[in-house]
Amino acid sequence: MKKVLFTAALAMTTLFASAQFMVVTTVTEAAEDADGFSAEQITDKIGLGYQVNESLTAGVQKGPEDEAGDATWDLFVRYSFGEGMWATLQMPTEEATDNMTIGVGYSFNVWNDLYLEPSYTMPVNEDDAGEREGKLNFGLAYRF
Repeated sequence: MKKVLFTAALAMTTLFASAQFMVVTTVTEAAEDADGFSAEQITDKIGLGYQVNESLTAGVQKGPEDEAGDATWDLFVRYSFGEGMWATLQMPTEEATDNMTIGVGYSFNVWNDLYLEPSYTMPVNEDDAGEREGKLNFGLAYRF
């Protein structure tokens, strides 16, 4: 039994030793009553991702508040298919299949491990009015 536990512990430490984590966020629009830019616009959609391999990143990102005012979390998967280019699938933890979004983006290395990430996302399903409007997002990522 000791050998199994030791092997599992060794595997986990080597997995995390070679891991690359990233902190991501999407800059949100200012509230109508706001007097300019605030730090809340950067931290509203903050998240943490884990780079599984060179092409695949998975993680969680803060989503919109629910009816009770509690924070919700979205799951995301990002697939890199070119130098700095990636496709993403994001879904909330509740009613995931009804509220999935897909998109594409590009990572610009700004300084050391800090990246500026513009992306375009759109919902997979149509809304009640029968429309699927996409939107342009600006995000930041820090990889460590």
